[in-house]
Amino acid sequence: MRTTRLLLVSLLLLSLSACEKNVTVDIPEAEELFVVEGYIENGQPALLALSRTLPFFGSINVTNVIQNTVQGARVIVSDGTTIDTLDQLPGFGVYVSSLIGEAGKTYTLRVEAEGKVLTASTKIPEVVTLDSTWWKVDGERDSLGFVWARMTEPDTLGNCYRWFAQRINRYTFGDDIGRQKDSIFIAPLGSVFEDKFINGRSFNFSFPRGIATNSEKEDDENEERFFFKRGDTIVVKFTAIDRDHFEFWRTAETQIQNNGNPFGSPAPITSNISGGLGIWGGYAASFDTVIAQ
Repeated sequence: MRTTRLLLVSLLLLSLSACEKNVTVDIPEAEELFVVEGYIENGQPALLALSRTLPFFGSINVTNVIQNTVQGARVIVSDGTTIDTLDQLPGFGVYVSSLIGEAGKTYTLRVEAEGKVLTASTKIPEVVTLDSTWWKVDGERDSLGFVWARMTEPDTLGNCYRWFAQRINRYTFGDDIGRQKDSIFIAPLGSVFEDKFINGRSFNFSFPRGIATNSEKEDDENEERFFFKRGDTIVVKFTAIDRDHFEFWRTAETQIQNNGNPFGSPAPITSNISGGLGIWGGYAASFDTVIAQ
């Protein structure tokens, strides 16, 4: 779960009569807020994680993250006809619905927790499929490359998209031998784009391989990092998303890319959650399988 923190940077220049003075700056604790990370996808039930913000100077570890999840909340999703109260997974602040997502529908969210109410709305757009997908060696590399796709973008300005991929073949060497390469769909940094400059056009594009958070796998740290390898079987998940969902990931990925960059500008993450932070987002997903050969 993503951690939201407040950073106050104070710069004091004291150069009066060559005197020095120690200055103590008190940084007030930011208000604790609820953080939502919830999604609903065509053909899939809604899934939502609810947590609290962590203090900026607090330690971050698995125990703290789990302790900051919020259990016992009332989470309600509606498509305007059906109202569904989500079930909590035992021991975690994770909630699952029985309502299955459908393309073209709008889904409202209401979360009631500890006397507070959070609300949001998202739409699962119509599904947009790719014309074709393939793997291509990168430059002079003999066995490493990227997945490419060709799409014809609908002639309706304002469409937004997000790309994921998953390697479903298994390792044949090393400590991970026999294990499926990717257990989930992974989005690379820069995974979202809009049709501002491509509306109604046909074009080719590619994405690097995404890296799972905190991965310590050998091929996520060596020369294979960001590449798909000859012999991989790759499932591409291409999704249409609404504008609010796009803005959340655009700003979140900008902040991730700026992390550790002294020249990067702080970028607030856009949220569509009223009364809290985070995202309630719909995905209209289509799938293609690529064999890297």
